[in-house]
Amino acid sequence: MRKKFIYFLLNEAGIGLILAALCIGFSIFVPNFASLHNVTNIFTQISINTVIAVGMTFVILLGGIDLSVGSVLSLCTIVAGLFMTKEGVPLPVAISGAIVLSLLAGMVCGLFNGWVSETWKIHAFVVTLGMLNIARGVALQVSGSRTIFSFPKAFNEVGTLTFGGVPLIFIVAVTLVLIGQFVLNKTVFGRLIYAIGNNEEAVRLSGHNTKRYKVSAYVICGAMVGIAAILYMLRLNIASPILGVGFELSAIAAVVIGGTSMAGGKGSLIGTFIGAGIMGVLNNGLLLIGLSDFIRQIVTGGIIVVAVVLDTYRVKFSHMLLK
Repeated sequence: MRKKFIYFLLNEAGIGLILAALCIGFSIFVPNFASLHNVTNIFTQISINTVIAVGMTFVILLGGIDLSVGSVLSLCTIVAGLFMTKEGVPLPVAISGAIVLSLLAGMVCGLFNGWVSETWKIHAFVVTLGMLNIARGVALQVSGSRTIFSFPKAFNEVGTLTFGGVPLIFIVAVTLVLIGQFVLNKTVFGRLIYAIGNNEEAVRLSGHNTKRYKVSAYVICGAMVGIAAILYMLRLNIASPILGVGFELSAIAAVVIGGTSMAGGKGSLIGTFIGAGIMGVLNNGLLLIGLSDFIRQIVTGGIIVVAVVLDTYRVKFSHMLLK
């Protein structure tokens, strides 16, 4: 019983305890951290990273990675922004069309990443690094290197909506986490994602087309980036070809801190959500303390390294307990 409890702490509850400890610590030592206004800010700040991290989790569960999410987000905002501000388009069509185009742009980029990687057996690191430059270049070319704003008033007002003090974009992020968790745990597709991450050859020999599932994971990642792009536009009311720099780092950090193994086959979206929360709380707390952007970037990078190192020890210790 004791071993099972320790195993639960290491694999399920550990990161939740870390998040709770950070919240308690900052609440005690940092003025205004626990205020309703600041908590609402944290919810808003982690929403976009959470949505991107949902898609990243599917990819990393397969042992892959997507370095292009930041650039693809900027491309999605440009595509959506250009359509929404096009003259003569009725308001409902402009908003709905922008959302659809953002989703399609993200999914096409994800399809490219997955298809090229799997067809020619090129590591996703290389392919998505190429897409990082392609998407950024297309965004700059299509937009003429300009920022797009002056979105319809109705669209801007949606971005400020709250329900019981909880921002709408945070509710969207949590909903996507829950849907993704259901897919991973309760569907054949989700179980095969885990299985492929653990032993792709065994899944292939059992008669499943592993390429289809791996490409689908990148398409899902692209779709999440498309949604995140709309949320970003709702929050800041701009579309720009230079948005999203470093977003891939934050998404990967959330996934890894949340307990998903970089080797694939192990992890959960609830863990990813908590990981994004840890990143958001830490960033917010350090900002309130007065640390500069540069220091916070150093801390973020350090956390990723520490999380990966600790993950190796956590996995080894967990296996020892199960013996």
